[in-house]
Amino acid sequence: MRNTLIVVFSLLLASCSSVRVSYDYDKEVDFSGYTTYNYFPEMNSGLSQLDERRLVRILDSTLQSRGYRLAEEPEIFVNILSNEYQAAPKNSVGVGLGGGGRNVGGGISVGLPLGSPSVQRSIQFDFVDAQRDALFWQATAESGYRENASPSEREHRLEVMVKKVFSKFPPKN
Repeated sequence: MRNTLIVVFSLLLASCSSVRVSYDYDKEVDFSGYTTYNYFPEMNSGLSQLDERRLVRILDSTLQSRGYRLAEEPEIFVNILSNEYQAAPKNSVGVGLGGGGRNVGGGISVGLPLGSPSVQRSIQFDFVDAQRDALFWQATAESGYRENASPSEREHRLEVMVKKVFSKFPPKN
């Protein structure tokens, strides 16, 4: 019984922590020409100051491990936008009532939502060419979010998100 509870709890945690990522980029851009980056000077990410610092630290580590350098006059400006929203419950129960006889029929159906709405966080990463002032790569990541999570859990969730977002950067033409 205990092992069953552990498995169910693990599956529940895994399902809550999934990160969905969507990408878009300019196919005409040669990504190998970029070597330096920095953040927009007046970036308003929508994250708390602590979460923004965590995310910037993780992003710096990720980009630098891929050969990019943080520079005062960069080739890439990075912008981060975030928002939180309540997602409707995805599970529901349908209750139906029907009747009829001979050639007469009728019915009533009601969908009852199960569970409460969950809080989701969306973080968008924009890469802008500093010379042309043109967006050339964008990724949006969505995942579950708990406001009362511990600092280490927040950092871990951001690490997982950044790892998934940058798993396909730079894109292969």
